Amino acid sequence: MAEENKNMLNVSSNPHVRDSITTQKIMVYVIIALLPATAFGIWHFGAYTIAVILTTVISSVIFEYLYEKLMKLPITISDGSAALTGLLLALNLPPRIELWVCVIGSFVAIVVVKQLFGGLGQNFMNPALGARCFLLIAYAGKMTNFAYDSFTGPTLLAQLKEHANVNTFNMVIGNEMGTIGEVSVIAIVIGACFLILMGVIDLRIPASYIISFTLFIILFGGQGMNAYYVTAHLAGGGLMLGAFFMATDYVTSPITTKGKIIFGVFCGIMTGVFRVFASGAEGVSYAIILGNLLVPLIERWAPLRHFGYVDPKKGGGKA
Repeated sequence: MAEENKNMLNVSSNPHVRDSITTQKIMVYVIIALLPATAFGIWHFGAYTIAVILTTVISSVIFEYLYEKLMKLPITISDGSAALTGLLLALNLPPRIELWVCVIGSFVAIVVVKQLFGGLGQNFMNPALGARCFLLIAYAGKMTNFAYDSFTGPTLLAQLKEHANVNTFNMVIGNEMGTIGEVSVIAIVIGACFLILMGVIDLRIPASYIISFTLFIILFGGQGMNAYYVTAHLAGGGLMLGAFFMATDYVTSPITTKGKIIFGVFCGIMTGVFRVFASGAEGVSYAIILGNLLVPLIERWAPLRHFGYVDPKKGGGKA
C-alpha cells in the first residue's frame, strides 16, 4: 500500500480544466514548427550544421537520462522536452561552432538550468537561452564567429549598428550570417503560424514583444520612422525566433493575459535597450532571460482570477 501511495497524485478541488493535449504532444508540435528554420539553416550553412544539431539534441537527451538515473528519478526523456531544448540550443549557435562547445551547452541547459531546479516545469529560465548566455560569456570569441565557407565579417545586424547600409531583403529570406536558426524570417514565421493554428501558443507575447520593440526602435533608434531601418531590426538577429519560440515557453512565461502582455512589452523594450545602447548588436537572449526572472513579480501584478470570484470593488463578493 505504501508503494502505491508514492505514485498517487494530489489533485485540487474542482472545477478542473480538461484538455486532450499532453506535454509530449506540445513538444512534438514545437519541434515540427522548428523544422522549416532547421532545414533552411542546414541548406544555407552546409552539412556541418547537421553535426551541430545532432550533437546538442543527443547530448541533451543523454544528460537528462543520466541525471535522472543517478538521482533515481523517473526517466522523462520520452516527453521530448530534452530533445526540444537541444534543438533550440543548436538553432541559437553559430554554424561552425566546435562540437565540444555544443556538449558543454547541453550540459548547462539540461543539468544546471533545468534538472538542478527540479526538472520540467520548475526551471526559472529557458534552458536553451540560459545555456546560450553562458556560452556567450565563457566562449565569446567562438559564439560570435559566424563565418562559414567563403563568407566572413560581421553579421548584417552588426553592420546596421555601425550605420552601414544593409540589404533588408537578404535579412528576410535568410541570405546572411548568423546563428543556424535565426537567419530566415520566412521559415520562422511558417513554423510560428503552425503553432498558432495548433493552439500551442497565442499571439499575446510575440505581438506585444514585437510591437513594443518596434516602437522603441522608432523612438530611440535615431532613425525615426525610417521603414528600412525598422525592418532591418525586425528581420535581423534572433528577434523573431525569440519572440515566437522562446519567450512563449510555458514554464518561464506568465499564464495570465495581462501578465503575458506585460512580459512581452518588457522583453521588447529590453531588446531595444540592448541593441541601441549596449555595445553588442543583439540582445534577445538577455532580454528574455531578464523577463523570465521577473515572471513571479509580473504574476503578482497580474494575478490569475480564481473561479467563482467577483471583485468586491464592483459590488460583488465571493461566489
